[in-house]
Amino acid sequence: MKQFVGVDIGGTKCAVSLGYMDGTDLKITKKEKTETPKGLAPERVLEMLADMVSQIVSPEEIAAIGISCGGPLDSKRGVILSPPNLIGWDHVEITDFFEKRFHVHCALQNDANACALAEWRFGAGRGTENMVFFTFGTGLGAGLILNGKLYSGTNDMAGEAGHIRLAEFGPSGYGKVGSFEGFCSGSGIAQLAKTKALEAFQQGKQVSFCKNADVLDSITAKGVADAANAGDELALEIYRLCGTYLGRGLSVIIDILNPERIVIGSIYTRCEHLLKDACEQVIKKECLPHTASVCEIVPAELSEQIGDYAALAVAVDATN
Repeated sequence: MKQFVGVDIGGTKCAVSLGYMDGTDLKITKKEKTETPKGLAPERVLEMLADMVSQIVSPEEIAAIGISCGGPLDSKRGVILSPPNLIGWDHVEITDFFEKRFHVHCALQNDANACALAEWRFGAGRGTENMVFFTFGTGLGAGLILNGKLYSGTNDMAGEAGHIRLAEFGPSGYGKVGSFEGFCSGSGIAQLAKTKALEAFQQGKQVSFCKNADVLDSITAKGVADAANAGDELALEIYRLCGTYLGRGLSVIIDILNPERIVIGSIYTRCEHLLKDACEQVIKKECLPHTASVCEIVPAELSEQIGDYAALAVAVDATN
């Protein structure tokens, strides 16, 4: 039985997964992971990943190889182009390397697009023709499925919704103050919380998720979420504010792309109950009613396994 290989390359960790199609379901059979070596030449890292593939599957059993990696990259030529989280990875011809090593078709996609393919084929986006996936983790990126196909744009830069400016002032993300990513990401929520906590300290108030103004940098989105789940009003206010700007950003996407489903991962998956009401109120106010009425917003289904499914989904998509 032919199996698909997924290679997930991140700034801190890399993983190699093996899976096969069982009807319309993807069954993951094996996974190996390792820390991304620091200071090692990309060619050496690729050799290491290829060795990991060889350890879990024989070359003649491979149907295709899919690679998920942070951008920028050129998916058509299979080239990684200097991602900020992979220092020294300048113009790495990665699909050519794996095709020569294993003599099978290999495809490359940026991580947001790969996750979009995974949720569309195997998760919360099943059965849709027009779906948008948002990462909503450390940063905010999007993958677009339009008319039943992945849409990556002219040079693989489609879906960079985190760069949209939603306000003149606010937390910084994507190198832009007040950006969608600034308001709707783990780092953005932490920035909002630091501002709100400092304001509270200056008024002589206590903050449940931060001891004092000297340790503001210790604030995290998770810590604020834990406080919100415990009923802390300031923490709830921070997540309502995040939900409000999530609604503003999604309203732009909904009106422009007219999707039937928006799937949101990571923080939204864990904190939907803290974000949903504020988000929906804004969408109801901002969106064209006829457009909003056909779009549902749901949390991602693949959860912590999405990285494995994403790389494998790239391989599966490459054979269709």
